Amino acid sequence: MPSIRIAVVGGGAAGMFAAISAAEANEKADIVVFEKSSRFLSKVKISGGGRCNVTHACFDPKELIGRYPRGSKALLGPFYRWQPRDMVEWLEWRGVDLKTEGDGRMFPTTDSSQTIIDCLMEAANDFGIQLQSRTGVDSIRVLEDGRFELSLATGSNELFDRLIIASGGGKSMDSHSLATSLGHSIAPLAPSLFTFHINDPRIDGLQGLSVGDVTVSCDAAKLTQNGPLLITHWGTSGPAILKLSAWGARFFAERDYRFEISVNWTGSSDRQSVLEVLSQAKKIHGAKQVGSQAPFELPKRLWERLLAFSGIDEKRQYSQLSKAQASTLADTLVDSRFHVSGKSMNKEEFVTCGGVNLNEIDFKRMESKLQPMLFFAGEALDIDGVTGGFNFQAAWTTGRIAGQSAAEA
Repeated sequence: MPSIRIAVVGGGAAGMFAAISAAEANEKADIVVFEKSSRFLSKVKISGGGRCNVTHACFDPKELIGRYPRGSKALLGPFYRWQPRDMVEWLEWRGVDLKTEGDGRMFPTTDSSQTIIDCLMEAANDFGIQLQSRTGVDSIRVLEDGRFELSLATGSNELFDRLIIASGGGKSMDSHSLATSLGHSIAPLAPSLFTFHINDPRIDGLQGLSVGDVTVSCDAAKLTQNGPLLITHWGTSGPAILKLSAWGARFFAERDYRFEISVNWTGSSDRQSVLEVLSQAKKIHGAKQVGSQAPFELPKRLWERLLAFSGIDEKRQYSQLSKAQASTLADTLVDSRFHVSGKSMNKEEFVTCGGVNLNEIDFKRMESKLQPMLFFAGEALDIDGVTGGFNFQAAWTTGRIAGQSAAEA
């Protein structure tokens, strides 16, 4: 293959994997990765609490796309080409073993994100990829011969045959300003994967308590999600909340993060089922105090709060529980209403909804339909997934295809 110059804007997961993939596909390619900050793969470093949730053990592309509030249809084809199993095998080939946790999340067996960083940095070094940190790209000009002239923050200009924009959709939005300068449009931006601010006596002072399986819904947004819920000092967090925030990202932003949610503390039980469980508890635990024996898997302190909110003395015996009290308690358990008054970003997996409009991208090559030899990957695109390793997988997949396509002669 002839020698070509490939520029990659962004030294995160998508950009680095795109550069490595291009180098694997074309050993003669001259590849340079430009990173505005002082560190490459900074988001990989902090993800998963420093453990790096690399991907998810979901190996059916049709099932996998269901984890993406935006970009699901566009990703189906790419996932048939590079999915979690392919990423796992690639990492194993590079000497990194992964483990799968009970909820499907996959981490390096070392439980250290540095393992993933070292793997990618070593691969880049092995292929002779040039890594330029503290080097932002101020502007891009397309020359008459189709090459790209990059004006760098260092004051110099460089020419490239191919260009991959893979900088994230975070605070700087560099990828979006560069994309618009090249003729692309940007889907509305909004935070995704955030926690809810709730000030309510039912959960006040219970920070740190976790409920293993709840159902959280927002009727106004017509959205429902389930999973673990964590009570925090500012309100609620955990997978159930983060997933709901992802699917409702734009809806919640339009309402300035003020809306009502409903929590079913039992998980998936309906009101009638809860009444039947309470009726059985009266028969089996009749002499026991209601507060001492929760018939559902709830932390004791939360159970006591829900009893109090339902007007039930925790010292009352189950045999003394009236039909009216049982009815009120059932309502509380399956439909606790909370007013959300704001948000906090999830620091471990900050994600932005929005980006380059997907109808402007050829997903077979991750190439722009508007500008030949311009490719996109990762959060630069209007693609985002729920928590659990799905955003990294989208980065690996789009980076892989963009890199390989850019490296073609």
